[in-house]
Amino acid sequence: MVNLTKLKEILAIGSADTVGSGISAIFWFYLASQIGPESFGELQWFIGIGATASVIALFGSQNVITIHNAKMIKLQSTYNFISLLSSLVLSTIVIIIFPSFYEIDVGIIIFAYVINTLAIGNLLGKRLYTTYSKYVLLQKSLTLVLGLSFLYFFGYESVLFALSLSYIFYLKRIIQNFKEMKIDLSLIKPRIGFILNNYVISLVHGFHGQTDKLIVAPLLGFTILGNYSLALQIMTMMMIFSNILYKYFIPNDAAGVSNYRIKVLTILGSVLIAILGITVLPILTPIFFPKFTVVIEIIPYISIFIISNTIALILESSILGKLKSKYIVIGDISSFVFMIVGMITLAPILGITGIAISLLLNSFLRCGIFFYASQKLKK
Repeated sequence: MVNLTKLKEILAIGSADTVGSGISAIFWFYLASQIGPESFGELQWFIGIGATASVIALFGSQNVITIHNAKMIKLQSTYNFISLLSSLVLSTIVIIIFPSFYEIDVGIIIFAYVINTLAIGNLLGKRLYTTYSKYVLLQKSLTLVLGLSFLYFFGYESVLFALSLSYIFYLKRIIQNFKEMKIDLSLIKPRIGFILNNYVISLVHGFHGQTDKLIVAPLLGFTILGNYSLALQIMTMMMIFSNILYKYFIPNDAAGVSNYRIKVLTILGSVLIAILGITVLPILTPIFFPKFTVVIEIIPYISIFIISNTIALILESSILGKLKSKYIVIGDISSFVFMIVGMITLAPILGITGIAISLLLNSFLRCGIFFYASQKLKK
């Protein structure tokens, strides 16, 4: 049986992520219904640029920060210093090179995404799950309030700036980290292999999550990107519980705590969610999003993706807990390259369906590589 302490910890993360994702989904789904596929796709494209740049700036990935905090290695301030400096440089470059309204907002959101990742990694690593839930709920609530306010007063173009403002309070946590520990670059050297491996993993994950958007727009246009982005929002909702438990598994696997029963239940839950997605979503989507009819074509693919990606997350957590990040690097790079080639090849032929097929097949590949690595580590 799952003991009461573990259940409370999972609920602390789960309640915040579930409610927070629900609030966020309300905003994005409402925004999509108001501005249509093309404008929604354009907005998502610029968000993709900002998110990709923020991943480049983050020297200490969220997993590294979480694991090192769980192991009580005092590197948080050092990660904060390097990542914040990098984000300011990248933000300045974006604003100077592309001096238009959108790119200024993209420059600001780079910084916002960086402080979010730094703070969340710290909270999860220290297992401050209640504090984590407060931060998440506040940020998501601000997304809804500021996003809708800016939408009505300044137009949908201002949504990026509103989204950036929703992260501003995370600076409090960053400042607190600097007060608690000093910047010590000497602590990085003995751990540089693990840090760099996870930096590559973070880059691949970031590119993995955003490159499809950056590819779809030039290949198929903003309207198709808008439909695809809505499908990704739906997929994010379907992945809520798997992502919640992944955040719980990471520090526990790093500390050597077994959660075998919970992991089995997580996989079974993903299967149930996938079945509901395949059967229910094609009925509901045309009712709530009549302008986004293309989404129906790829619902079966994103539903099956939920199962494969859930298994991959569980395997990834276990591998990272053993500090064997090179296997994650291999799996992520391989699947990322496969996805890019697949999209470029299939999108011109099959359209949005080709994009969805590439996304699904790359998740199968990644899952297979992680399974092979986990079996090898057991031996």
